[in-house]
Amino acid sequence: MDWRTWHDRYDLGGSWLERRLQAVQSQIRAALDRSPSGPLQVISLCAGQGRDLLGVLADHPRRDDVRARLVELDPRNTAFAGDLVRAADLDQVEVVTADASLTDQYRGMVPADLVLVCGVFGNIADADIDRTIDACSQLCRTGGTVIWTRHRAEPDRVPLICERFETRGFDLQWLSEREAGFGVGAHRFTGEPQRLASGVQLFGFIGYDVLKQANTEADGA
Repeated sequence: MDWRTWHDRYDLGGSWLERRLQAVQSQIRAALDRSPSGPLQVISLCAGQGRDLLGVLADHPRRDDVRARLVELDPRNTAFAGDLVRAADLDQVEVVTADASLTDQYRGMVPADLVLVCGVFGNIADADIDRTIDACSQLCRTGGTVIWTRHRAEPDRVPLICERFETRGFDLQWLSEREAGFGVGAHRFTGEPQRLASGVQLFGFIGYDVLKQANTEADGA
């Protein structure tokens, strides 16, 4: 999968990806709007081109309160995100070209007020989904928000993801309708943040295309 050209579908008017982006941005705005006054910290795992967060921060009233770190492995996508940062004069936003699955990438930025796990759960194994949700209690501060995405194709893991978050002290704030054709969720953390574990890899990024092929082969076995 070429993750640079994959992002081009955001520019297709009316596409499901454009609609999903709009849903994520709406939840980002809501999370920033209800955040307490003062400095805010935001982290984005597998940030891609950063269109979700950067598209909101560009004109949001809290933009100058936000310190953010976007972590993405593909340097072409981080270059795109860097251009967006400079165009909007978002001096407190850091774009890092690195492996977003490693906990050390978020040192000094957690617990955060807003944690974005978008474009992750559809590209990793079920066990890694669990591990990443577990780690959100290290990444998110009490009262903070986690926003995540997952496709609704079979096997539909959206209900399971919601259940996992809820059993770990995250209250569901919003979930996209099943008929939307995609899954976007926002959960508020009500527990106490745990200390960030060092040197831990949360997931292996497999890719939804590889996972889909594996599921197809398993069904036909």
